[in-house]
Amino acid sequence: MALSGMTGFARKEGALDAWTWAVEARSVNGRNLESRFKGPPGLEGLDRLAREGCAALFQRGQINISVQARKAEGQILARINTEQLDRYLSVAQSYADDGRTSAPQIEVLMALRGVIETSEEIETPEARAVLEKALAVTLAQTLADLRVARLEEGAALAPLLSGAVDRIASLIVAAESEAALQPAALKERYTKRIAELIDQAGLEDRIVQEAAMMAVKADVREELDRLTSHVDAAYTLLAADGPAGRRLDFLSQEFMREANTLCSKSATTALTAVGLEMKAAIEQLREQVQNVE
Repeated sequence: MALSGMTGFARKEGALDAWTWAVEARSVNGRNLESRFKGPPGLEGLDRLAREGCAALFQRGQINISVQARKAEGQILARINTEQLDRYLSVAQSYADDGRTSAPQIEVLMALRGVIETSEEIETPEARAVLEKALAVTLAQTLADLRVARLEEGAALAPLLSGAVDRIASLIVAAESEAALQPAALKERYTKRIAELIDQAGLEDRIVQEAAMMAVKADVREELDRLTSHVDAAYTLLAADGPAGRRLDFLSQEFMREANTLCSKSATTALTAVGLEMKAAIEQLREQVQNVE
């Protein structure tokens, strides 16, 4: 599976007899997988199918799925619920007999709830099951198209991510060159510090302490080695199959941790400048990683 993004859109339409429908799926970034479904009443089974389909195809992102279905007006059949009409008529007539209202008008009674039923309201379970099955096919196709859209975004992100990792790798090389010059700079600084300590009590102990502190600060080999290891891990993740967003996000945090330590240990302005540029490149990588599934 190639690198996948988390944003995308897909729409599919379908028809069956007098019914027509449209299914839309939208996806945006999210730390976890969250799916939301909105569809016509009476077809609650589609909600479950939508959630199961999302779980099978995606691991991260907020996905909103909507289904709109309608029946052609010329195909809607209606019938009069005479039992309900008789109940309304009986109640209304009793008020009319008492003189509390005028005689009930048929057009008023016909407009009351439940008197006229459309075919959509009295549809048989069998017909509803057939419609739901047809809608489920369109739903599955829409989610598949959404998957394609997210893969297309991943394909667009891949060179950006690789470019950011390449930049970090080149800055590690520059940092190694600058780090090699640190001993000479520290030696000069140490010499000046010794001159400042002359004639002070406990000179020998102070010199040893200063030398130890400078030696520790000059050693950035460990940080550079870890940064190089992180670069290799990043290339591996970008080339691997399956979702890599979470691991790349964690790796970008580790990149920044080592870059911060590198800057804190820097004894030269040149190495500090490289470290700051590296932090900027890592931040760019981290921003792009937020779009990866």
